[in-house]
Parts: sequence; structure tokens; C-alpha cells
Amino acid sequence: MDLTPKEIVEYLDKYVISQNSAKKTIALALRTRYRRMKLPQELQDEIMPKNILMIGSTGVGKTEISRRLAKMMKVPFIKVEASKYTEVGFVGRDVESMVRDLVVASISIVRAEKEEQNKEKIENYVINRIVEKLLPPLPESASESKKDDYKRLLAAMEKRVESGEMDDKIIEIEIDSNIHVEFADTNLPPEMVKVQESFTKVFSQMNKEDNKKEVTVKVAKEMLKVEAASKLLDMSSIQEEARKRAEDGGIIFLDEIDKIALSEKSAGRNDPSKEGVQRDLLPIVEGSSVSTKYGNVQTDHILFIAAGAFHVSKPSDLIPELQGRFPLRVELESLTEDTLYQILTQTQNSLLKQYEALLGVEGMKLIFEDEAIRSIAKLSHRANEITEDIGARRLHTVLEKVLEEVSFNADEYKDKEFVVTSKLVHEKLDEVVEDDDLSRYIL
Repeated sequence: MDLTPKEIVEYLDKYVISQNSAKKTIALALRTRYRRMKLPQELQDEIMPKNILMIGSTGVGKTEISRRLAKMMKVPFIKVEASKYTEVGFVGRDVESMVRDLVVASISIVRAEKEEQNKEKIENYVINRIVEKLLPPLPESASESKKDDYKRLLAAMEKRVESGEMDDKIIEIEIDSNIHVEFADTNLPPEMVKVQESFTKVFSQMNKEDNKKEVTVKVAKEMLKVEAASKLLDMSSIQEEARKRAEDGGIIFLDEIDKIALSEKSAGRNDPSKEGVQRDLLPIVEGSSVSTKYGNVQTDHILFIAAGAFHVSKPSDLIPELQGRFPLRVELESLTEDTLYQILTQTQNSLLKQYEALLGVEGMKLIFEDEAIRSIAKLSHRANEITEDIGARRLHTVLEKVLEEVSFNADEYKDKEFVVTSKLVHEKLDEVVEDDDLSRYIL
């Protein structure tokens, strides 16, 4: 989390072209959270997060920014769609479940950190359990010389298991039925989840034979890692730390918020759940206490980043109270032809690099001429103008159309080069792009 705004923007620049205003706003919001954590507790409680509303067409980078933030940040982060929630009383997920999802994500982060810190202990536990199965222990009455021989055999076997030499060997292992069970359904009330876990533990005790599995040593290593972590790590302290992290540093990316806005054009009054979802969201965004099976979570200092295209509705169509909880507004720019070209050539692991790597598996060397890349960008932009503007997502469909035949016949180009020229791009796309009906169905 200790990254300056410039470092955050620099990281995002590798994956998201342009949208500098959005990147700066988010970078500053994240840095402000870091600054707050360094202040005295009394002042920390007073500083509320400045929630962000990102406005922009589909495919301009809203989701990509959030996805990359999730990979970069070591803070609890989840991305949810506002459209999948319903008002309390309707069938569907209730909005409080997003906070429970955040706590689960936080536990995964903290647990992974603790596992890394105790990596050596966990590996020793796993190897010892496997060696016990491969090399049964000596009886107490064994002679000293046999015990010395056994120690040498034990050391040799440990090395063979550790190196992977024994990975294909089949062994029978018994997984401890008392290991901690996690339930992913965060839409259930915490009390119901605890009842489910209790039943699971009772049934696992009754069916101990079912815990015995015949597996390879390689599979046993992975299964025993979970058991080792549950036995060696203090899960209650992990859960408490995770709960605190979710409260103080959690980020919820609320996508498609425009889908719950009531525009004048839409028959909003026929769908009371839309306004109901907004009203249910309000206390969570403003700050309230949400009950989870790990304890109550205060949402006052969780950062909410909302995003939407707002084609049919406007941000002002949201209820005034909710609008007021998103003081920072960022409008993302539509993608130009030049931006699409930069997305293809300048981003890390761009689509072109992905296709080159995929076809490289077939022993084929795929080369894109610069003129061809410019033609792809130009025709993608043209398709966006003629039909619905889907931003950078258009590049996926356009490239697939250009390379469909080459990819199908890749085996014929083994140990050969294939150059994608501007002529090939125009042959494949000109007719489709200019024909309105064709482009709507194909691109």
C-alpha cells in the first residue's frame, strides 16, 4: 500500500492507455488512505474516504483500472456489479453481502501472508506426513544400529519427497476432519453459516473413513498444505486482523451503478427494486455496521469506487443522498483511433503479444506490420462509430476475425513466419465494417 500517487499511475500506465484524470484521482484516493493510517487514532476516525464515481462508455478502461488495482494493491479489494443486487424483500443478493465478500477477500490476503511467513514450518509438516506413509516407523524394540540406518533412510526419503522424485507414488492419506471449513455463500446470514459449519463438522466426524484418500504424493502435498495451515496458523487472529483491514483499508468497486439509476425515459416506477437498491446502498456507503460471521464490520472507512456508462441515465438520476456520497467525479474519455493503436502496441501483454505467444505454441512466428496494426485500430474505431461504441473490446472481435483462418491452419505454418499485412486486414474487414448489418452481427 506504500506507493506514491506517481508510482500508482506509473503502474496503471503499463496496462491502461490515456485516462490520466481517472488514474490520478484513484491514485490520490489510495494515497490519502495510506496517509490517514499514519495519523493519531482520534484524527483517523474523523477523516472519511472520498468516494469516486467514474463515468464513461463501456470498454474505455473502468473495469481494467479496477482489475489492475486488485492485482497491485495489498489491501482487501472486490469488484461487484450493482445490477445483481435487489431490494430487501425481492429475490436476489442483498447489498450487505458485498461487505461480507470484502471480509472473505481480506481473510485470503492475510492468510496468504501468514502462510508465506510460516512457509518452512508448513513444508516440514507436509513432508513429515508423507514420509510417515512411505516409510513406516520402527518398533520401539529395534536395535540402535537399525535406528541409525532408519535415520539415514528417513533423511534420504525426505530429500526425495522434497525434490519431487516421489511425486508419482500412490499413498493413502487421512485428512483431519477438524480443519477449518469456509463457506463462500456470503448472502446467507452469519448465524445460518455457523449452523452449516457445525453440521459439516458433525458429519465429517461420523464419516471418518471418507477422509481417507488414495492419491499421488504430488496431490497429497497440496491437500496436506491446507491441513498444515489450519493447524499451524491461528485462524482467530487471522480473521480479526482481516476484519480490521477490511474496515480500515477495504475498497469496493461498484460497477454498473447506472443500471440502478431511474432515468426519466425508463419506466422506473414499474421497477421499485432499482430505487430500493440505492436506498439499501446508502447506509453502507455512508457508514454502518454490517454483521458477518467474523464479527461486525464498520463501513465508515471503506472506499467505494462506482462506475457506469450512463448512456440512458445520468448521475443526477441517482437519489440525491447517494450522489452526495460520491464527491469525486471522473469522466473517462472515449477511445480514439490513436488510443486504440497505443493499446495494441504499448500495453504490457497486449492482445498482439497474446496472439503471438498463442500461435508460437504451434511453432509459428506471427509478425504484425506496423501498417497492419494501424489499419486494425482504424477499422475498430470505424466499427465503434457505425455501431455501438464498445471501446477497446472491439479489438478482440476485430483481431479474431483477421486471424481466424490463420489460427485454424496454424499447423501448416510450423517453423515458418506469417506476416499480417495491411492488405490482409482490409480484405478481412472492409466489407464487414462498412456493411451496417454485417458489422452489427459479426463485429
